[in-house]
Amino acid sequence: MGRAAGDLVLNRRRRNYDEEDVRIRPGRGSRPRTKVRPKHAGAVEGFVFGVDRGRYQVRVADGDGPVDVVAMSARELARKSVILGDRVGLVGDVSGRPGTLARIVKVGPRHGELRRTADDDDPTERVIVANVDQLVVVSALVDPPPSTGFIDRCIVAGFDADIDVLLCLTKADIGSAAIPEVESYYADLELNLVTCAPDRPLTALADTLRDKVSVFIGHSGVGKSTLVNRLVPGAGRSTGAVSAIGKGRHTSTSAVALALPGGGWIVDTPGVRSFGLAHVSPDSLLLAFGDLAQVATDCPRGCDHTGAGGDCALDTLRDVDGAPPQRLVSYRRLLQSLTG
Repeated sequence: MGRAAGDLVLNRRRRNYDEEDVRIRPGRGSRPRTKVRPKHAGAVEGFVFGVDRGRYQVRVADGDGPVDVVAMSARELARKSVILGDRVGLVGDVSGRPGTLARIVKVGPRHGELRRTADDDDPTERVIVANVDQLVVVSALVDPPPSTGFIDRCIVAGFDADIDVLLCLTKADIGSAAIPEVESYYADLELNLVTCAPDRPLTALADTLRDKVSVFIGHSGVGKSTLVNRLVPGAGRSTGAVSAIGKGRHTSTSAVALALPGGGWIVDTPGVRSFGLAHVSPDSLLLAFGDLAQVATDCPRGCDHTGAGGDCALDTLRDVDGAPPQRLVSYRRLLQSLTG
């Protein structure tokens, strides 16, 4: 084919394009946005009782009884987190059938957020559970012996979160001799206190838990998971013995809420060796020691209550032998850990 003929064929294949022939694919994020979020007025209410790698176990009420639903956090929540104990709103498949997945679109107002940090100088606080009514501090009377320092820290965290505190003393069958000393040590705080033993009913403890969300916390090996298994048949929480050095082995590995047969929830937390209080202010700490706070009203303005200035009203407190009472020693030890 000659050159002239070839140019003729190319010209026939060409086409004149105009703006109607040009289509531009819209880029990412070019869709019109609106700040109006869906109302989800028909969202089903539920209680978050388990958290596992971005999936939430939620119990919802149903006409035929409670249904446990697996859900994920919806995009509408943005950065708002969902934690154990939250009251949430669900949409999607809430039948609870295997393989179904609902969406959490609402998180209700919270109260009683129990928090702790790994250490007193750790700025990162962790919310253990929300919407708590009661903090149950579990301590053995023997093997291992009571750690009043740890108990005090838990009490401070509970008081700071405006949560009722219950002191539960286990192994009363072999450690009953220590009960009067512990009762005396915490008498001024007017704490609720119950004792438990393997061969005795848990009637008193069960009565204080009914219709409440209660968090169990304590050192490993104090019998916390054993109590939970007795209170919630079939809970299957792992239990273990105390090591030769007097420290419990970690048994429960994750926090979970368990429904009580008579109504209410138990949140069983993993055994902890320390309870950091970096999130608690010195003023909140003093309020947790109500007996000392009343005396501190006579302190001069700006008193740091450490006793270093020599004019703290708390220094007037003395035992029979003239020594500062153990309550004051414990308070100042915690105060020092908070202020560095």
